[in-house]
Amino acid sequence: MTDTEAITPWDRIRPHWSARTWLRTVHVVTGVPLALLASLTIVGLAVLSVILVWTVVVPVIALLVLFQAVRVLTWLQRCRFSAFLDVDIPAVPRRSEGGRNPLRLLFHAARTRSTWRQIGYHLLSSLISGIGFVVVVGAWSGSLVAAALAVRRWTLEGAWTSATFALLVLLSLALFVAGPWVVSGVTALDVIAAEALLGPSLSDELVLRVETLRESRAEVVDAADTERRRIERDLHDGAQQRLVSLAMNLGMARATLTDIPEPAREVIAQAHEEAKQALKELRDLVRGLHPAVLNDEGLDAALSGLAARAPFPVRLRVDMRERASPTIEAVAFFVVSETLTNIAKHARASSAQVAVDRRGDLLHLTVFDDGRGGADLDGGTGLRGLAQRVGSVDGVLRIDSPSGGPTTIRVELPCE
Repeated sequence: MTDTEAITPWDRIRPHWSARTWLRTVHVVTGVPLALLASLTIVGLAVLSVILVWTVVVPVIALLVLFQAVRVLTWLQRCRFSAFLDVDIPAVPRRSEGGRNPLRLLFHAARTRSTWRQIGYHLLSSLISGIGFVVVVGAWSGSLVAAALAVRRWTLEGAWTSATFALLVLLSLALFVAGPWVVSGVTALDVIAAEALLGPSLSDELVLRVETLRESRAEVVDAADTERRRIERDLHDGAQQRLVSLAMNLGMARATLTDIPEPAREVIAQAHEEAKQALKELRDLVRGLHPAVLNDEGLDAALSGLAARAPFPVRLRVDMRERASPTIEAVAFFVVSETLTNIAKHARASSAQVAVDRRGDLLHLTVFDDGRGGADLDGGTGLRGLAQRVGSVDGVLRIDSPSGGPTTIRVELPCE
């Protein structure tokens, strides 16, 4: 016997009165006391705050209690939908509320759209739950009452063939069959209202998405900075030490092996010079990746090293009472390093000035040179790389470089 032949008519219609239908009925019934509690709480506290508005303190306390009660009521409604309908209504993402000051909490809740949307649902749920309760309970109880009257008429009067008996039976069956559809319609309307008013709006979801992307980007930037520090450490402790040893050995051979043929001495001398040049380039590379002094001594010491190695005079001023995060310091060092390199290559400047100071949660960085100007973000990859590196931490880069000079580059980096 196949699966199709094994399915009976009762198996096809039984889901109409399955446990899901009775859970939906319980959902409608339990919505009435919750809606009544919500309406009394919201209306009562709102009226109290209006009546005693002249006291100032009472309305503030009443509104604070109201907004907290709305959160609790919303949580209860979300639990009801999850328990009886298996509908998960996401919680509205909560933003920073600026401390524990009651007035700030009140202002934050009052200007948040989700608060008023939730209040709207709790007031609307009284109408939905009230009408739904009457319709659903009326359908189920009407079916039972009609069945009871039909049985009474049949047992007492024996008139099972009368038109009244037939009408009562048909009415009972019709209500019994229609009951699940009525319950489904009421709960579907309730779910639509709840998802629209209790769940996060499109703007809330966008805010949450932006915050998630910002955190992910910050993690990527931190991971990249950590990787640069690891590469710097490996180069410093590995390849750089081997090059130092090689250069020393070649230097000793160059100094001691004086009795070998001249071509061999020239080869050793050339190898010695190449090793020293490779060591210098590797050291420059290591400093450009992430200098160790930046971690140990901070931005002031690291930028002092850059200024000292520049091929032109650099006036440096650093005013930081508190260090920024390692990522922000690495970005600031990269900006100054790349800017001084660009000045040396393209600006034909005789001097430069670098100023770094922290004002609140922003790190302000200014690089000025008296070169020929004309620097443009679209003019090459160097400045675009700076803009991308600054933008990776939500910083701002501004360039003022008229043709003929001078050039001023201003950068703002968030310290937190």
